[in-house]
Amino acid sequence: MTTNKTKVFIDGQHGTTGLQIHDRLKNRPDIELLELPMADRKDLGKRAEIAKAADIAVLCLPDAAAKELVAALGNADTVVIDASTAHRVADGWTYGFPEMTKQHRQKLKESNRITNPGCYPTGAIALLRPLVEAGVVRADSTPAVFGVSGYTGGGKELIAVHEKAGVEPFGLYGLELTHKHVPEMKKYSGLTHSPLFVPSVGHYAQGMLITVPITRDITTRQVTAKDVHGILADYYAGEQFVPVRPLADRAWLERDRFLRADRLIDTNTMELAVYGNDAEGNVLAVASLDNLGKGASGAAVQCINLKTGVDEATGLAVA
Repeated sequence: MTTNKTKVFIDGQHGTTGLQIHDRLKNRPDIELLELPMADRKDLGKRAEIAKAADIAVLCLPDAAAKELVAALGNADTVVIDASTAHRVADGWTYGFPEMTKQHRQKLKESNRITNPGCYPTGAIALLRPLVEAGVVRADSTPAVFGVSGYTGGGKELIAVHEKAGVEPFGLYGLELTHKHVPEMKKYSGLTHSPLFVPSVGHYAQGMLITVPITRDITTRQVTAKDVHGILADYYAGEQFVPVRPLADRAWLERDRFLRADRLIDTNTMELAVYGNDAEGNVLAVASLDNLGKGASGAAVQCINLKTGVDEATGLAVA
């Protein structure tokens, strides 16, 4: 990158994720935001032209439109950060989760094609990968992943539904067990089989929880909550955006009982926690994050910061 302002083009800046990325960048003195006139925003040629003029192009688009623009860019030097699912497991693309491994930040710094993680996978991978790498969770097992998100995770269409009266207060979906986030969960967790993933939506705007039961049928040996907690705490030691709560922590529970899904909204923080019943051999790992923060726009801005060489937390709130 040059010492001048970094030129950033957000293709799809009026969508839910695009708006949040724009808000995090618009007042930064090190960033120049490039924008197309409204009339040109569906013109592929003009979109490709402005993307090539940018140092970084962030794609907040449906999968087909993201693939179309990437094809039009060809081998252009522009750094592409794709927030769609189009390239999440594609060869030649680097997964935009800097904390995933100790070496991953360097890979992101060296890559011009970055795929922004999904919100649910960010939590699932954060919990599972350290346990698979430690040899505690079997790579050939089928972990269960349960998640609940605020309705903003479904974009403008779902937001419109939830702004009307009479909408369901809570609903499971993805019951065909082929959710579009499963391939990245499998690949980046280090699994050889797809996890069983059951997402859900609550009637609230932002925030999410992901839970992974660490049960005896997926582990290589008998493990306690303390074992699991120790692995996660060591793995993320020093990571400002991925703190691990104290073992069996009750301090973050509402009325000493309920874990709110909206605790971390408008931040780039993802908190991990472990609870257990050692008498029964049951362990539960939990991730809490903002589906629009660390789960979407915050992750993109974090990668922009890595690429431009500024402090990684620039423009990002930490809980």
